Amino acid sequence: MEGDEDVPALNEKKGRFGRICVFCGSRVGYKSTFSDAALELGKKLVERRIDLIYGGGSVGLMGLISQTVYNGGCHVLGIIPKALLPHEILGKTNGEIKVVVDMHERKSEMAKQADAFIALPGGYGTMEELLEMITWSQLGIHEKPVGLLNVDGYYNSLLALFDKGVEEGFIEEAARQIIISADTPAELIKKMEEFAPVHEKVAPRQNWEVDQLLEPTTSGLPL
Repeated sequence: MEGDEDVPALNEKKGRFGRICVFCGSRVGYKSTFSDAALELGKKLVERRIDLIYGGGSVGLMGLISQTVYNGGCHVLGIIPKALLPHEILGKTNGEIKVVVDMHERKSEMAKQADAFIALPGGYGTMEELLEMITWSQLGIHEKPVGLLNVDGYYNSLLALFDKGVEEGFIEEAARQIIISADTPAELIKKMEEFAPVHEKVAPRQNWEVDQLLEPTTSGLPL
């Protein structure tokens, strides 16, 4: 990698996380700042020697961050339902691709593999994945940090909705702290490394029959 100006220096101390799952879109959006954020986050993961778990696509923001992390020498694991292969993979893929049966298995596998979660700007799928991980934290299924990279205020309305939920009595104030948001990758990862759950879980983890849910497996369909 010597002489490659696109690969960041690998001298930053490895932090709390070995693998982070990044939820992001199969589109790049209309603003260049969204692409810039995906590239910056990818470089920050490489600097900290953090492997990437993501949705497996080679297009959109998924393609940008996976290419950046892969080029930087970190492991990349893409998890994609078989039905989405023709839609989200075009040309060369980056790293390892694991094909699963459906969206439920995709999210389950992401949760098993990752130490933390970050959502970049994205559409319905990105938001649904993000909200499921927030919900699982609230329920007590996991205690992994859940981060939101709020590029150019993209998620301001969603964060305001969470605040409205607290105001109207549908979300506990302590549970509002589950979601960690920041404007830059560096700030977000720092906050996530410092995160400690303060909310009361709905039920202890041992009460959930999901012990296998959050443990890595090697099952899946061949690509």
